[in-house]
This record gives sequence, structure tokens and C-alpha cells, in this order.
Amino acid sequence: MNSLLDSLVCPTGRAHLCHCPLSCIEVAVSWCSWIGKWAPLLMGCPPAGPRLGLRDDAGKDGGPCGTDTFPFPPIELKATGTAHFFNFLLNSSDYRILLKDEDHDRMYVGSKDYVLSLDLHDINREPLIVSIHWPASQQRIEECILSGKNSNGECGNFIRLIQPWNRTHLYVCGTGAYNPICAFVNRGRKAQDYVFYLEPDKLESGKGKCSYDPKVDTVSALINEELYAGVYIDFMGTDAAIFRTMGKQTAMRTDQYNSRWLNDPAFVRAQLIPDSSERNDDKLYFFFREKSADAPLSPGVYSRIGRICLNDDGGHCCLVNKWSTFLKARLVCSVPGPDGIETHFDELQDVFIQQTQDTKNPVIYAVFSASGSVFKGSAVCVYSMADIRMVFNGPFAHKEGPNYQWMPYTGKMPYPRPGTCPGGTFTPSMKSTKDYPDEVINFMRTHPLMYHAVYPTHRQPLVVRTNVNYRFTTVAVDQVDAADGRYEVLFLGTDRGTVQKVIVLPRDDMETEELMLEEIEVFKVRAGNISPCPLCPQQQQLYVSSAVGVTHLALHRCDVYGEACADCCLARDPYCAWDGSACTRYSASSKRRSRRQDVRHGNPIRQCLQWHGADLAAHAPAAANKNTVEAVQYGVEGSTAFLECQPRSPQASIKWLLQKDNSDRRKELRVGGRVLRTEQGLLLRALQLSDSGLYSCTATENNFKHTVTKVQLRVLSSRAVHAVLVQAETPLGLPGAPTPRYQDLLQLLSQPEMGLLDQYCQGYWRHTAASPPQPLAGLKAKEQQDQKKPRNRRNHQPETYGHT
Repeated sequence: MNSLLDSLVCPTGRAHLCHCPLSCIEVAVSWCSWIGKWAPLLMGCPPAGPRLGLRDDAGKDGGPCGTDTFPFPPIELKATGTAHFFNFLLNSSDYRILLKDEDHDRMYVGSKDYVLSLDLHDINREPLIVSIHWPASQQRIEECILSGKNSNGECGNFIRLIQPWNRTHLYVCGTGAYNPICAFVNRGRKAQDYVFYLEPDKLESGKGKCSYDPKVDTVSALINEELYAGVYIDFMGTDAAIFRTMGKQTAMRTDQYNSRWLNDPAFVRAQLIPDSSERNDDKLYFFFREKSADAPLSPGVYSRIGRICLNDDGGHCCLVNKWSTFLKARLVCSVPGPDGIETHFDELQDVFIQQTQDTKNPVIYAVFSASGSVFKGSAVCVYSMADIRMVFNGPFAHKEGPNYQWMPYTGKMPYPRPGTCPGGTFTPSMKSTKDYPDEVINFMRTHPLMYHAVYPTHRQPLVVRTNVNYRFTTVAVDQVDAADGRYEVLFLGTDRGTVQKVIVLPRDDMETEELMLEEIEVFKVRAGNISPCPLCPQQQQLYVSSAVGVTHLALHRCDVYGEACADCCLARDPYCAWDGSACTRYSASSKRRSRRQDVRHGNPIRQCLQWHGADLAAHAPAAANKNTVEAVQYGVEGSTAFLECQPRSPQASIKWLLQKDNSDRRKELRVGGRVLRTEQGLLLRALQLSDSGLYSCTATENNFKHTVTKVQLRVLSSRAVHAVLVQAETPLGLPGAPTPRYQDLLQLLSQPEMGLLDQYCQGYWRHTAASPPQPLAGLKAKEQQDQKKPRNRRNHQPETYGHT
């Protein structure tokens, strides 16, 4: 029987295989490998690929076969027209968005051997795509390889620093095949000049400015023509420092090989934040994580915030050419438990600085992940500058006592207070740190750590994810004005190539709750970490980069929420509102009579009576079923059927109802045994003839119920299907052998089901991996070879957004 089915000729003349993962869905028969378009519908096999995933009762991602899954189906970005992927063909990788220049409407991207200048409004707009090819010399590459590097292609010039030097030039640095190098790039005075070239006569060493290893991140800030950078300055990657180079002031660094200052740090962000209106009080803050100095044999990691004064000149006799105002404190992001024990997220991944009207008090959003091997998760915490300054103005950490434990320093404090900037508000008479007494400098060298830690607002995270197969890597935040207030919208990049759009809602008890609006697959699965995401509120765009490319996304896609007022209201997206005819971008200036939006409560019954009066007032199953299109799906007795149901809102609760043939009653379907409910729908195993009936998938959210999908499942007798497909006794392949009677099978399927079936197969072919499925054992060698040829067509670049 299998050999007969596998030798059928597709009516369309194509011999693609609609292959299904049999072990994953426990199909009892092997007909899922049937050539042509019939198997998915008859067998109920869902298409393989990233859109299908199973989720166990505990809520953990990942099916029994270890497939990658998503909590919600990723959006096909190309179809929405709300995203643009940079597809300029370059033999490069490891893209990093390093500078956003809104004055020139440009975005500058660093990658391996290339510096790119892209149009801020459309990164694929030509002729505005400009690149500089800046590889390391062949001699340097050979020396790098001889030194034992390049196991993962590190012997290249990875651009890691792009800073604005002045109106016409950029300062750019790269790893230079483990020999950092820097140069000036002329970008022209204005965007219309179309000038972008590297000035070869201004090359200089990048030591102290850019790390040697491309896997080690470099953070930097160019202030008053002075470059401040957190880097590793040696080939072996053992000497980490916060450096100041260039400019008129003395070159400075942190104390070398002093684990009290820096202990194997990973730098995340550098940001200038003024302390007062007095410029001499300006401080540069560094965000990083480092190993715990208290337990060198354990994998303990602490997240830190450090700061230095911009006008620090070092000490006179001690700490010469080294920072004499460097202080650091621990950043805590934890979930308090009922027993008082906190669950910590210790590894800082990214920081976003949300500017406010008061430049001295921005809001700081930070992404953390758990460092343990048992507990996995990510969290987002928010910090205020008032709390940070309170910690830096508090007691210093000091080790004393018989157990040599950390204690707050209670001795006499030298004057001026260690960490105070010279010539500032509190030290107007001291113009340089070289004027500080020796006891101040000595105290700074031995006491760089503050005793108290910086805790987040409300002492708890804003967003938490635990027991998931991904972690957050980046965060960008937008403040959005809606009809019922201002909301924080967080865009959280993950290490699986997706971006989650999350809104934070206030509650009555002065706390907040987070609500995921959507998850977008920006790059193909496992494309690597998403790098820090610049956000342009003026252009309403989010820019995302990873190892495989660059994308810019629209902050809102209101049309994907449906064509009804209720769907738009339930989306609870502050960017979107119902305007009387469609779900569109919210505008405060639009007519209030027809505008409907309820972000805080998402109550369509109250908001949409004008358009769905009777249905919403009843919000009963009969009303909810009114406009739902009924589909027909076939299954074969003994096989498996998958009924798809994907509500628009991830917050909706799903219920399946079954109305059997010749019955007017609908009963809730119980899960268990042969019935398995997944995030994508309902899986029916070992189909029986009694499973035929009308299956309704209903979604309930905020007391509003509506039917998402109605599927009329018709289970065919395996004997009947066998009888239809059996051909005459004449062996296949002989002259005059009759073709299997497709017309007989077509009589079982109406035309709409044929369209559904074709859509199912097309979806599978788009998402199938490059490796072809294994042929059935009953096929001969030549038949197997013949099948391989057309299958190669599936190796073309998928039409989904991103690269493999």
C-alpha cells in the first residue's frame, strides 16, 4: 500500500513531499510521507517548521521531539509591509548598530570588515546605502592565525566603535584581527552630500579604545573630543580597564590587576548623566557585570553600576594616571519570596536610558538573566537616579572583624568625601584631583565599593520570564500617550531572534502588571542574540541587529488586530484605536465620537456597542458564532488530526466545544488520552469514526466570548480510503498502466477544502528545513533518486522575514 501511495503523481505536476514529523504527533500510519497534496488534509498533519510547537501542561516550551517553539505564532513581516530587512549583498556578518544620527538621517552599522551608512527611514533605499570595506591586512590575518586564533573566524576587522567626532567626521575602531585599529571617516556636512569614506592618512592604534577579541563587547562615549571606553587592552584578554584617551587631559585608566576595582568585567553601557547644573559635577556612568571577588572558585556574578568624574586627573603621589573618583555599587534585580528569600537575576545584559524633561534624572531600564544552571529566566528592572545617588552618597563597604566580612565603613571620613568631583558644588576651591589629600586618594584605592546595593523601583522587576527556552538580550522603551493615560511599551529582544512587545499596566494597589501584545520573529530561529535596539519615536521605528543582518520595524501594526471594533479593543495596544471603520494608529486629535480605545481594561462590551450592539450585549456563544466561517477538514480512521486555533490575543482563554453529528447539543471537549491541546490548536490521536462532528474553538477575554475557529471534522473509514485509492492489478510503471483515480478522491473533497489543503502544503514548503525527509523503506533506489530532484526546490530562500 505504501509503495502505491508514494508513487502517485501530483495533479499539479509537482512531486513535493508534505512530510510530517511522525514521531512528534504519533501518527499510526506512514501515509504522511505521501507525495502530492493529499496527506496533510486526510491525515490532519500540521506542517513542520517553526510555526508548529507543542507545549506541555507545565507551560514549558518545546515539543516531545525537541522542536523550537514560540508562545504565539510569529508574524509574517513581509506580508504586513511594516518592516524592512537590510539585504545589501555583502560577504559580512556580525552586524551591530553602533550609532543613530538623526541630524543626518543616517544609521551607522559596524560588521566584519565593513562600515555601513544606511538611510534612517528606509535602510534599503538606494543610492543611500553606502559602505566602506575596511578589512585587516593579509599579513595581520596570517599573524593572527599563527597565534592560534581564527577557530571561529575571529581574524577579521570587526567594527566595534563608531562615535561622532564633529559635524563632518566619525571616529571608528575595529578589532583589526587582534590588533585594534582606529580611523576617521568623513561623512560630509549634510546627508545630501553623499560623502562617506575613510581617511587612510589618519589611521592610529586602537589599544585602550577597542578590545582585541570580537566576542568581547566594547562600550564607549566620546565627550569633548575625549574617548572614554570600557575595554580589554591586551591580546590575552586579562587586563580590563575603563580608559580615557585622546583630548587635552591626561590619559587615565582604572587600577591595573586590582580585583576590588574590576574583576573580569563584561561592559554593557556607558552614559553621561549630569549631577547638577555645575558642569564640573558631570559624571560618566558605566554599567557592567563582573565575577564576585568574595567567591573566586564559584561562578557568582554581580551586576554593577560604576561612575567617574569627567575632570578626574588622578592622584599626585598615589593613583598617578589612574582614576581617583571611581566608585561602584551592586545593581539588584530580584523577586522577593514569601519567606523573605529573594530570587536574583544577576547577569546584566542590556541597559536603556529613558530621557526625561530633567536631564539629571533619566529612567534606567535594565535587562537581567539568571546565572544559575538550575533556575533559568530573565527580568527587566527599572531604576531611578535618586536611588542611585543615595547609594553613592551612603556608606562605603569595608572588610573587618574576625570573619573579614563586608561591613559599612564607620571610621573617620577624609575630606573631601571620596568620589567627589573637583571644582564642583562641594569642592569649589579644589580645581584638580591632584590637590586632594593623600588620605582621600588612599581611601579611594581600597574602598571603591559602596556598602548598599541599588534596588529597582518598588523593589521588584517590571517584567519576569521563567522556565522558558530563551532569555532577554536587549530592551528599548517608548512612552505612548493613549486615550486613558500614558503607557510604557517595552520592546524586548531575545536570543532566538524575536522581539516581544510588552505593555506595563498600572493596578489599583500601586503595582504594575505586564501584558504581552505580540512576539515578532525578526530573524530566523537561532540566528543569534539580538543586539541593542535603537528606537526612533519620531520615525515610529525600532532598529534591530543580529549576526545575520539589520531590520527596522514599525512600532505599531494596528491592521493585524482584525477588522472589528472588539478585536481592536481587546488588543489593548496604546498605539492603536478603533476609528469607526478600522483599527488604526491612535491620534489624540482624531474625532472622539468614533474613536474607541481601552488600554487599561480592554472592555469591548463598553466600547463597541455602537458597532456590535446586540452581539456584544449578549456576548453569548450564539452571538459569538454568528460571523465565524466554518471549515471542513478530513481525517482517516486510525490517524491523527490537528485542528488549528490561534486567537489574536495571547491573553485569551481557549475552550473547545464539540457538537457531534445528528445532535444539537455542544459539549466542552475534555483534554486527555487521545486529545491533546497545544498553543496552536487541538491534536486528536488515533482517530475514530465517532470523532466526526463540529469543533468550535472559543476565546474568552474580559468576559467577552467569541468563536475563533469552527471546523467540521469528517473522519473517513480507512477501508473506504483504501478502496478509492487502490488501482487495477496492472503493475505501476508498465505501458498502459492506469493512473490512480484522483477524480474519485476529488468527489470526497469540496473545492474550499482543496484550497485549504493547498494552503497547508504551501505553508509547509515555506518553513521546511533544507534537509529533505527520509524516503519510505519500500521505495527502490531509482524511485528515491527521482524524488530527490524536485525536493531540491525547497532549498530556495524561504519567504519568511530574515535569513537562515
